[in-house]
Amino acid sequence: MDTGEAAAGADLREALGRLDGLVDWERADRSAGMERSLAPIRDVLARLGDPASTWRAVHVAGTKGKGSVCALIAEGLRGAGLRAGVYASPHVERVTERVRVDGEEVREEALAAALDEAWRARAAAAEAGSAGSEATWFDLMTAAAFVVLRRAQVDWGVIECGIGGRLDSTNALASDVAVLTHLDLEHTATLGTSLAEIAAEKGAILTRGRALVSSVEHPEALAALEKIVDERGGRLVRVETDGSFAERNRALAAAVLDELGAGGVGAADGSPLGGALLDERACEAARLPARAELFLGEGCPVVLDAAHVASSVEGILDELEANDALCGPPQVVLALGRDKAHEAVLKALAGRVDRCFVTSVSGGSLLAAGELASLAVTAGLDTEHCALPLEALDRARASAAGGGWVLVIGSFYLAGELRGLLAGADS
Repeated sequence: MDTGEAAAGADLREALGRLDGLVDWERADRSAGMERSLAPIRDVLARLGDPASTWRAVHVAGTKGKGSVCALIAEGLRGAGLRAGVYASPHVERVTERVRVDGEEVREEALAAALDEAWRARAAAAEAGSAGSEATWFDLMTAAAFVVLRRAQVDWGVIECGIGGRLDSTNALASDVAVLTHLDLEHTATLGTSLAEIAAEKGAILTRGRALVSSVEHPEALAALEKIVDERGGRLVRVETDGSFAERNRALAAAVLDELGAGGVGAADGSPLGGALLDERACEAARLPARAELFLGEGCPVVLDAAHVASSVEGILDELEANDALCGPPQVVLALGRDKAHEAVLKALAGRVDRCFVTSVSGGSLLAAGELASLAVTAGLDTEHCALPLEALDRARASAAGGGWVLVIGSFYLAGELRGLLAGADS
């Protein structure tokens, strides 16, 4: 690392350090619900000159696949010769993963400068006694991301919701198209206890008069979306998806590009946008870390996936069982957030995995390893309790020796804790 890179890293650490005292719902215990409002982020963005007004937006919500769908849409836009930025969350290893421009992570100094600008806007709001004085960690990260995209002069921003949709910080922008991917029960203390309630929360990202593209099939959830679309004078574009998670994400992203093209959005050469832009090159470029990511180093295959709801766990197990390189049921390294449906996830694993090595990660709102181990035993899983993620991985690898494999699953925090080690061994 040269002097400039070191200075940039120090600047970013300083900028992030200022945010440490703010409410951070990503890491806080959300099991009792969250108090949120769009007033603080709107105030901060107004003080920054409304950076999202300089680019057009696609806004993506959902339980599973929203990060991948964002990446695919952005690659399609890039393939059309347009400059595209992505704001996604959470990150796996580096906070700079959250903001990408034309497929490249934001440079540390650029994110540090934008965070500093957002912090000053919050300070000005505090001095004025306005709503921005209550801006959270995610509010300021979102504002900084929008500033980065403005400075990069992107044509399009593809924006992933954090939690929910209606009151998520990202919903301070107006989008050309809203997207709702797969739905499952999650964050129920905040979003509601039924799929219909969760669909209403997430579908509320729809901008009046625009299209909502969705693959949701559950009848009550679909009815909730139709109600929102009708109230806002929009259109519901239903996408029937089949196959693997990757195939479903690709179909949904292709439908978004088709919708943009039908609405008059053209490529740099004047041709209309369309799903055909998602060729194999684009799909490969859109691959994200900790999404069915396979590592082959050090003895046995290890698959890293951040699935944390039951349907996603079932889906990834179905896909991996069809992989000829992975023999037999896996050894599983598992950590889960406090606000997840623990019993449902453990039920999805029961009977399909050999042994479960449960652990936890400090710094995130994860269930303690001992507590998760007790729940796993009750669910009928052969369970070992490991204090540290690395210990869990080592023991899982030892158990898989002789032709088995390991699945690391349940949390982006767990993925972030182990991915650097796995990538290093793979290289």
